[in-house]
Amino acid sequence: MTSTATRPTASGPADRPTPERVPRVLSFSHRVSRWDLKFSPYLYISPFFILFAIVGLFPIVYTAVISFQEWDLVRNSGTFVGFDQYIWILSQADFWVALRNTFSIFLLSSVPQLILALFIAAMLDRNIRAKTFWRMSVLLPYVMAPVAVALIFSNMFGDNHGLVNNILTSIGLDPIAWHKDPFWSHIAIATMVNFRWTGYNALILLAAMQAVPREYYEAATVDGANAFRQFWSITLPSLKPTLIFVIITSTIGGLQIFDEPRMFDQTGRGGAAGQWLTITLYLYNIGWGEFNFGRAAALAWILFIIILAIGLINLGITRRLVRDEGGRGVIQRRRRRKGAQQ
Repeated sequence: MTSTATRPTASGPADRPTPERVPRVLSFSHRVSRWDLKFSPYLYISPFFILFAIVGLFPIVYTAVISFQEWDLVRNSGTFVGFDQYIWILSQADFWVALRNTFSIFLLSSVPQLILALFIAAMLDRNIRAKTFWRMSVLLPYVMAPVAVALIFSNMFGDNHGLVNNILTSIGLDPIAWHKDPFWSHIAIATMVNFRWTGYNALILLAAMQAVPREYYEAATVDGANAFRQFWSITLPSLKPTLIFVIITSTIGGLQIFDEPRMFDQTGRGGAAGQWLTITLYLYNIGWGEFNFGRAAALAWILFIIILAIGLINLGITRRLVRDEGGRGVIQRRRRRKGAQQ
């Protein structure tokens, strides 16, 4: 006589027989489905990384190899010279002039650009009429071709018959030597950069502002916080990741500025005395003016190291300036403080 094995269950009586569980055998279609869920994300993003390895990573490594060689463009080969190309670049007075001009234009463009982008984003975040129209309008300068923007502004800032000097002369002021004075040439180029990129950064910041829960602002309004206090205590802390992104991208773009100084005059060599010569323009002059690609590659890597260092500094400063606590923590602390006082 055979006995049936019984196993108690949590929901039924102890004497109820429970059949043994049969091992589940996965079919080939189930295995394919599991493989699809596991590996398909990597397959979808792989075209970008494959394309980047071909057109991005390989040229970077190849440039690093060329920077240590005296490159012969005709034979497409070079002679290893070590750090001689880097030493030559660092010993040139034009490099330090270009470095000074690059940082000057970068500061004159990035700082006002970020402040103005924050202001525009805050205005677009409010309940105004035709919001879609205004949001599209701020992006129009970014859509314009850089060469067209540079040509228009170079005529506006002309020394003799430029629009700005004509206005200054009409109101009794002296005209400005936009193409002779280094400071004013930097102002003119920074104005071109701000015109193109302020709206782009404003839309990025606006998207981050839209993601902030509106309950924070309602609670702050009930607590008596004005608009400026709400922006400082709720909006700005919530924008920390986006601010870091915008500052780092502005740093990279500002230190790689090329189109605006290139098109600021007819020659495109940074001025007769290097008044607005930037590092990228100096790199272009070495590479395609002197056809010395070894030195141009060395300068490109020096610029990469500078951008990396400034980006890390910006990251650290931004994390310190923008507070970690968000609007919820501010509101909760206010409520606890009021409750303690009562």
